[in-house]
Amino acid sequence: MSQTAAIWLVIVAAFLAANLPFVNERWLLAGPRPQQGSKPLWARLGELLLLYFAVGGMALALEHRAGQIYPQGWEFYAVTWALFLTLAFPGFVYRYLGKHRS
Repeated sequence: MSQTAAIWLVIVAAFLAANLPFVNERWLLAGPRPQQGSKPLWARLGELLLLYFAVGGMALALEHRAGQIYPQGWEFYAVTWALFLTLAFPGFVYRYLGKHRS
């Protein structure tokens, strides 16, 4: 896999993973549905954090496959978390700001 393809794979995976907690009602994407109503916001944010680490692990594996892993400081993780939250905006708008017909 080329470097360009690996980068696009990480970006697409991050976009899908960031929006998944907001469009899916199941716990951790495959568990049971909540008994009453929908998942609370704290559960969606927890899933968002877990998926951030999953996509980060995938990116780390692709970087390791391409060559030496470059050490990162806290600034890198702060920026990638902010980018991940930005990518989650469409799912958040769909879930909390959009009008849904019952």
